[in-house]
Amino acid sequence: MIRKAVERDIDAVETLFEEIHEAEANGLCTTGWVRGVYPVRKTAEDSVRRGDLFVLDEDGEILGAAIINQIQVDIYEKGAWRYPAEDHEVMVMHTLVISPDHWNKGYGKQFFRFYEEYAATHGCTVLRIDTNSINMDARAIYGSLGYREVGIEPCNLFGIENVRLLMLEKKVIITDC
Repeated sequence: MIRKAVERDIDAVETLFEEIHEAEANGLCTTGWVRGVYPVRKTAEDSVRRGDLFVLDEDGEILGAAIINQIQVDIYEKGAWRYPAEDHEVMVMHTLVISPDHWNKGYGKQFFRFYEEYAATHGCTVLRIDTNSINMDARAIYGSLGYREVGIEPCNLFGIENVRLLMLEKKVIITDC
């Protein structure tokens, strides 16, 4: 079940962030995130405070998390978006994490289904996401889910220097069914 996170979930989300940092340190993934810089506990705290952190809860165990909102980082202004849209028409997913112990079980795809449905229920027809261009696993997954790469921009992001931010988007159709 994917639900809005509450304060008691912050410890579990911080653990997920640490698991990803450890997996990267052990060569199991390449996110470009930096331990102690991003994502960190404050990332989860701020998101819970805003009400835009969602967790994948399976029988009381938090297996994944993502921030879903309409906040487009400033570098998005440079994106060669195929689907120009007003801010109120765009939903963005940030900082998707799935526990490495639960990779390849479909939880990431479950989060994307939730994200797309959530966007539709909020009247958003354009979905955007970004990743560090070195994150080849994410790029493959996002591409397989219909997200189109629209550009790479060099930037400093959340305190991480020399990021080559890859921006992706997808158009969704809202039906009245």
